[in-house]
Amino acid sequence: MAKSAGQKLKLLYIIKLLTENSDENHPVSTAEIISYLEANDIHSERKSIYDDIAKLMDFGYDIIQVHSRQGGGYYMAGRDFELAELKLLVDAVQSSRFITTRKSRSLIKKLERLAGKYDAGKLQRQVYVAGRIKTENESIYYSVDSIHRAIQENRQISFRYLDWNLKKELVPRDGETRCVSPWALIWREENYYLAAYDHKDRIMKHYRVDKMGQVKVLKEPREGMEQFAKLDPAVYTNQTFGMFSGEEQTVTLQFPDRLVGVVLDRFGRDADIRPMPDQTFRIRVKVAVSGQFFGWLAGIGRESEVVAPASVRDRYRQWLRDILEAQI
Repeated sequence: MAKSAGQKLKLLYIIKLLTENSDENHPVSTAEIISYLEANDIHSERKSIYDDIAKLMDFGYDIIQVHSRQGGGYYMAGRDFELAELKLLVDAVQSSRFITTRKSRSLIKKLERLAGKYDAGKLQRQVYVAGRIKTENESIYYSVDSIHRAIQENRQISFRYLDWNLKKELVPRDGETRCVSPWALIWREENYYLAAYDHKDRIMKHYRVDKMGQVKVLKEPREGMEQFAKLDPAVYTNQTFGMFSGEEQTVTLQFPDRLVGVVLDRFGRDADIRPMPDQTFRIRVKVAVSGQFFGWLAGIGRESEVVAPASVRDRYRQWLRDILEAQI
């Protein structure tokens, strides 16, 4: 490397060294900086290092000088992410169901580089999530990117919907290539869903992104703006159970007071709750009435009650009877 070219890279190498190899407990001495630069074919003297550090500090880098009998040194104090923030990000990546195991490891390695080598080991965390199953669809990251691009560019997309077979393979559900207008990505119950306008049925639908294959951005402009304008994604995700669609109805449910936390977790804090005199409360919400909704109620047990409307109450009873009869 020519001397002039090396000098132009000098400040970058110093920043790289301090970012990756220094912290409060491990300052880098001036001699170590000079040695590191020499290893990269950049000759430097002690006095010029002092001047380089001063220029970097004037530019805005939070570099701290440590004075000690052992000679002291410099370390990078300010980083884009604090260690506690990186730990949260690592936990989120590791516990996320839609991120594959291989991709999780790759992302965590990148996060480790933001911490520096001395704190990187502290990010080797193992997060245990009950029943966690990682997706195996590596193409999901490119699918998400294509969907975001289509939304930003106001374009339709095409894709093949996938299903698992008995060989544990993701294969096309049918021979049909679907064309939809993407409007929003929704994160629900550890999965990504796409809210999109279906041109064929002329309604809003949602699709599991990890089951979407061969996603392509089309030239045609999106449709369904009017239908999407009527959809509040936050409210929509509270109304659906397991993201299964059903007939939307306003229902009144009753639970004991001690389950208020469970109910608010499901429907949100803005839900309409009315205390009752017998240590119970009623909640009036819009839900997509489906087997998944009834399954949620059944999971709570006999302490959950469908108060109204009578039609939903009757359907719930019949749903329970059908299950009992199937076990006889």
